[in-house]
Formats: sequence, C-alpha cells, structure tokens
Amino acid sequence: MITYENVSKVYNGEVKAVDDVSFHVEAGETVVLLGPSGCGKTTLLRMVNGLESITNGDIQIDGKSTSALNKIDLRRNIGYVIQSNGLFPNMNIEQNVTVVPDLLGWDRKKKGDRYNYLMDLVGLNPDQFRKRYPHELSGGQQQRIGVVRALAADPPVMLMDEPFGALDPIIRERVQDEFLHIQQEVHKTILFVSHDIDEAIKMGDKIALMKDGKLMQYDPPADMLSQPKNDFVSQFVGQDRTLKRLNIHTLADLVQVMDLNESDATIEETKELLVTSSLRDTLSLILDQQVRQIIVVDNKGNNLGAIDFSIVKDYLSTRGGTESLSFSS
Repeated sequence: MITYENVSKVYNGEVKAVDDVSFHVEAGETVVLLGPSGCGKTTLLRMVNGLESITNGDIQIDGKSTSALNKIDLRRNIGYVIQSNGLFPNMNIEQNVTVVPDLLGWDRKKKGDRYNYLMDLVGLNPDQFRKRYPHELSGGQQQRIGVVRALAADPPVMLMDEPFGALDPIIRERVQDEFLHIQQEVHKTILFVSHDIDEAIKMGDKIALMKDGKLMQYDPPADMLSQPKNDFVSQFVGQDRTLKRLNIHTLADLVQVMDLNESDATIEETKELLVTSSLRDTLSLILDQQVRQIIVVDNKGNNLGAIDFSIVKDYLSTRGGTESLSFSS
C-alpha cells in the first residue's frame, strides 16, 4: 500500500533528517513511526502527502509515485490528524467534519449520512454536537472530532502525527481504545507518529524505530521487544520488555492455548474480566492481591473459566517471555 524506497531528506545541503529509509506498509496496517525528538519520524510522515519534499528516493501509494500525483488531489485522499487537532474555530462541528466532502462536491444527504455514521462510531451524539463549535468541546472530544474529520471522505490512507499527545493520561488511554475500535471497523492504512514506546506497542501492527534519520528496526511490536536488533533498540524499548509484551497479549490469546481453572462460586474476592483485557492488567490485579479469583468472560458475559498467576506464567513461557516473571504470586 505505502512503500518507502531509499528515501532521504536533506536540509541546507548537509543536514540529513531522513537517511536512506526503506520499508513497506501493507493495506489495513497501522505502522507507528517511533523514536526520540529529531529522529526524522515526522518528516517521514509529512513526505507522504507532500508537506515535505523528498530529496532522494521515492514514496509510492498503491504502486503510484506520490511525486507524480497532483498535490491537492493527493492530500484530499489522505486523512491527516495532528496533535492540536487543527479544527477550524469559526466552523461548527458538522462543518468541520464535512469540509473535505464539501470540497469534493458531495451532496447534502451523502455528507449528512457520513457525519451521522462517523459521530456514532466515536460515541458522540450527532445532533448534540452538530451546531457546537470546537471551543465548546473538551480536549478529548476535539481530538475525536479531528479523527472523524480525517475519516470523513473515506480516505484509504491516514497520517497521524502524535494525535493524542496533548491529552491527559486517562483521556488519552480512552481515546486510544476508541481509535482501536474504529480501526477494527474501517481498516485504514495508517502511519502514526509517536515518541512513546507503550503507545507504539498498543497502537501499532508494526513499529519503525528511528534514530538520527536512520531506520533502526522495522518489526511487529512483539518481535521488537523479544529480539531487539541493536543496543539502541534494546535501550529504547527498556529493560522491562517482558512487562511491555503483556500489553500485546490478551486473555483471548491465553484462552486459545491454555486450559483454564473451573471457577469457584464460594470465593467472594472474585472479579470478572473481559476476554479482550490485556495480560498486563490481568497480572496487575493478581500481583496486587486485589482479588483471589479472576473469571474470564466473553462479550456476551459467558463464563470461560478462572485464571491465576501460574496460568499466565505458563502461557508466557510458551511465547518465550518469562525472564522477568520469576517472582512468586
């Protein structure tokens, strides 16, 4: 879907912001461009829609070089979400959401239907927000509107430049969760800039880790955590790689390969967790001794069985990830 071929960006004839980067993004994947400030990740992102020029190399979308495409048409077919959300303060929410469909000449009914569908998708009442203005919304609501606007014309590609970085941690996690839910429905091809390894692990199908304009490693999060390719990657992902990997795995993964215990109705200190819960949240409950029994339930509330520390540890051992779980429960 998106291919970087030996892409470089040089400023003032000598400063290499991006240095000979090549990788391929499959259709429907979310790839996180990760790294410290100044590593070239935002430049990589902005070269896709022509906001930054390419000094050497090429970027292709569906086999077509972006350099050969009309820049206005290119940008209208790529959703773009930035940290500050970029909403137009003089437009109401419906006008903000439908600004690109309006430029594309959509009729009123088509624009209205798209607005209603997307607002419902992000959990915001279409009628309640239709005539409100950005300054009347909370930061989290504004960020969701920014995502909705980027999706409005149904673009195949979305570029997201630290879109949730300005939100406080609790709201940020909720908006991340909502976006993952949206992506399950819309299956866009997404480039997502972040400097946060935990966000990258949570949001990305793959991670492109950058340093000084060079691509250090391009892999799925689990592979990057378990097999860092050099010292920089190892240091960047941190010493608690096993604990970070717990965010990747869910109870659904565990249920597929492990036999669960039978639940004990006589235990009062029991908590139910959805099968979609991460193993990190699950293990936290177990180790904090907040409960004596965790029952796994599916989305319909059906009891799938109970788990304890030993089951979680045995599951991780099948994935080669118990090196930092040697403590006792």
